[in-house]
Amino acid sequence: MTIFYGGRLFKAVSTDASGDVDSDTIFSYEQRGNRLIGSYSGGDIDFGSIIGLVASDGSLEFFYHHVTKSGVLRAGRCESTPEVLASGKIRLHERWKWFGGPRGKSVLEEL
Repeated sequence: MTIFYGGRLFKAVSTDASGDVDSDTIFSYEQRGNRLIGSYSGGDIDFGSIIGLVASDGSLEFFYHHVTKSGVLRAGRCESTPEVLASGKIRLHERWKWFGGPRGKSVLEEL
């Protein structure tokens, strides 16, 4: 499955309680070759960024870091598995882990 993530926007539709993002957090992705870069903000997130890789099956592996509106700096690693919906939009099933902290799961959907 070939998925190009450049120019796509996503938002969280579910996340574990140990996560900082919520449905007000918007993710903006860009892609250069198999390189993924992105930014995100909204909800409790003041600003965050992503850098990672897109596999040939469309799955993602990336590092993320952000600053919350209360001034807390956090970072971690995420693996995302895409699901192409009937509408053609993408749902991402994410498994993440904070550096020095817990693991969690989230689901993002393309806007």
